[in-house]
Amino acid sequence: MRPDLTAWLEAHPDVKAVPGTDLFVVAARPRVTDAALVQGCLVAAGVPAVLADANLVQAYAGAVTALGGVPIMVPQRYLQQALEVLAAYDRGDFALDEGIDVGLENDTSSRGSN
Repeated sequence: MRPDLTAWLEAHPDVKAVPGTDLFVVAARPRVTDAALVQGCLVAAGVPAVLADANLVQAYAGAVTALGGVPIMVPQRYLQQALEVLAAYDRGDFALDEGIDVGLENDTSSRGSN
């Protein structure tokens, strides 16, 4: 491991290297749905992210604490960007406005043209 990466990982103790790969666990979520939402935000921000153990956590939901949740992993070169996206997610930057009207009354694209 490069010295600068070692120092960076020491400064970010929640980030864990996945042995034998270029992947790092940057977060874990207790539910598969939550992990998939975070993964989607990372991917939308240009960070390739994958989930691990999602099926295992679904199958053994009662043991989710022991399993540590669903790990969200990113390649090394995206670590800093991933942490920035995760911080934004946790702050609620991606939350939808609950008062927004998503009705279709003004949407003409779904209507047939007669």
